[in-house]
Amino acid sequence: MSYLHLRQICLVAPTLEPVVSDIAAIMGLEVCYRDPHVGKYGLENALLPVGPILLEVIAPTREGTAAGRFLDKSGGRGGYMAIFSCDDPDGRAARANAMGVRTANVINHESYHGVQLHPRDCRAAFIELNHTAGSDDVLGPYPPAGPDWTRAIRSDVTTALTEVVLQSREPASLAAHWGRILDLTPVAGDDGDWRLTLPNAAIRVTQGEREFMSCLCFRTTDAAGVLDAARARGYAASGNGFDIAGVTFAVAI
Repeated sequence: MSYLHLRQICLVAPTLEPVVSDIAAIMGLEVCYRDPHVGKYGLENALLPVGPILLEVIAPTREGTAAGRFLDKSGGRGGYMAIFSCDDPDGRAARANAMGVRTANVINHESYHGVQLHPRDCRAAFIELNHTAGSDDVLGPYPPAGPDWTRAIRSDVTTALTEVVLQSREPASLAAHWGRILDLTPVAGDDGDWRLTLPNAAIRVTQGEREFMSCLCFRTTDAAGVLDAARARGYAASGNGFDIAGVTFAVAI
């Protein structure tokens, strides 16, 4: 059966700490895994589940990494990768290739198969399409998050990651492009933004000065308390959000 859902968001920081500890403390989340496989790319990481969606932070451990180049080019501003679990990553990637979106990397280990598409062709951020046996269950096996990742799910503060926000000078064009890659139909909102709706989250494309992943939106039990916790750790909170690991964390009840 055909399916597609948001599985993971990857952010880049110059160093893992204090970013990971701050996210965990502010958002009431827990690290479930640190993946040894990323070491071959010159990276270290930590993953924190937000319900069924994994929030990953990576940091370069040596010069010359793709993540390090991303930080240099973006000035440290912007989310790195949106990762989707699906029934047929190779078939979906082949359709993306046919529209000029190149494959940048293929990952195989254990029961996991992932295809990463070239960020320059995707625009705004990397897109990865992957499949794990049993991953049609959003709480099912997912090797990048470790063997027992669901044990770290916490919901007393943060209950869901509801929306990924992309910016573009041409939001309709970017929404249509991601819609073609993901086989989703973009819908225009009354606010001028465009939305791609998945079963477990949404992608919103809004007007901005350049193309990048600018914001993650979370549902919480106490938005004011989250913003107070961010301020207590030295982050400037304004409106309904604060900036960390290159993106704005927007919180609502």
